[in-house]
Amino acid sequence: MNESSQLVVAALASIAVIVVLITALKVHPVIALFVGSLTVGVVAWQDLNELVISFSTGFGTTMAGVGLLVGLGAMFGKLLFDSGGADEIVDTLVNRSSRRMLPWTMAGVGALIGLPMFFEIGLVLLVPVIFLVARRAQMPLMSVGIPTLAGLSVMHGFVPPHPGPLVAIDNLNADLGITLALGVVLAIPTVIVAGPLFAPFAARWVPVPAPDFFEVGSRAESRSGGGSARGAAGGSGGSGAAADSVEPAEDESRTRTPSGRQPAFGITVATVLLPVVLMLGKAFADVVAPDSTSWTKAALDFLGTPLIALLAAVMLAMFSLCRPAGMGKNEIATSLHESLPPIAGVILIVGAGGGFKQVLIDTGIGDVITDFAQDSGISVLVLGWLVAVLVRLATGSATVATVTASGIMAPLVESLDLGTGETSLLVLAIGAGSLIFSHVNDAGFWLIKELFEIEVVENIKTWSVMETIISVVGLVLVLIAGIFV
Repeated sequence: MNESSQLVVAALASIAVIVVLITALKVHPVIALFVGSLTVGVVAWQDLNELVISFSTGFGTTMAGVGLLVGLGAMFGKLLFDSGGADEIVDTLVNRSSRRMLPWTMAGVGALIGLPMFFEIGLVLLVPVIFLVARRAQMPLMSVGIPTLAGLSVMHGFVPPHPGPLVAIDNLNADLGITLALGVVLAIPTVIVAGPLFAPFAARWVPVPAPDFFEVGSRAESRSGGGSARGAAGGSGGSGAAADSVEPAEDESRTRTPSGRQPAFGITVATVLLPVVLMLGKAFADVVAPDSTSWTKAALDFLGTPLIALLAAVMLAMFSLCRPAGMGKNEIATSLHESLPPIAGVILIVGAGGGFKQVLIDTGIGDVITDFAQDSGISVLVLGWLVAVLVRLATGSATVATVTASGIMAPLVESLDLGTGETSLLVLAIGAGSLIFSHVNDAGFWLIKELFEIEVVENIKTWSVMETIISVVGLVLVLIAGIFV
């Protein structure tokens, strides 16, 4: 076996080990990625001490570029939630929507809430709202649930500061501002197709109403008790007039601030969009005047740096969101403190993925993959999407898929000398691939199933199909954008 073949076998063996450890043995992804990195050395007859150094170097470099960003994003999301700002956004948008426009509004709510928040946090926040809206509008659960989930999922896979896109940007040395701009542009039609346009089909395939609030197993009981939960799509009724205008009622799931107040809608939206505007401003300045030395360009470069943009958003949220909600210094400090423990595992996975990437680069496997891609004639965008798809289907984790795929593709980007725009599109292609067909090895699959109280087959018909639509539509849009970028 020649050296190139041995390196290919080592790469495949390492990925197989990672997949088996995560899926079959339920080992934490951090340990799986580290063991997978060592597998490369064993199979390829590399110096294991050098591999440990490579892994540590990659871990540290990735954490330096991404770790603090993920932490600041979690802090911002927690402040938005605890201050009641998220509730204010949801209430305002839903209250102003007619019954016919509700799926579109809920897609917008999902996307807006999903912009700063991790998927799981946004989901837990919005599920009570989804149920209330569906019941009061007398609509099938999937008519409003699928658009909301589409907005959350697309933002999670496409747009920084979510961990997957951030890692891919760091691994591939992509421009964050350009990636953010392209991600938002491509996210909009993707959400529309996978959300409001797919929702009627999902509602027809799985015509379940929203379950009663805080009555765990309510739908299961109605099925076993002889009553059908598949009759009218709304349980709490209301007249025809009520179906035209939906006002989510007060419930125990809502955020309770010390004063009972919430920040205003306008300032809440402005705070949420601040880091996006700052990063896009930097990207615009880089495109319009890349060589300018003016103070304006310097200011935009500084403020648009992801770390500064997110830090500014967190600092602003303390005053624009928390103060109007009556949160004092102690409440704000508690909120910030509680935001970090839940994402500790995510940060470690991100770092371990960076270590795995560095091992692939230092052992020369990346060069072999590069040669293969150049000789095969496969589009680098399609190749990145395919690698992410395979890892996603095998491990069930969108974050692991993005981290692994971007690490594998990193040497290819360097050797092909891709343009800035094409590198950003590769990040989005990998992000799209990482979302494909969520199934039984994905924790998110079971979270959706249990929260929505539906069967496994029903979840596949709705959630899994929606994720696949997002992935395929995302790839198609990336390829179309590649013609012009």
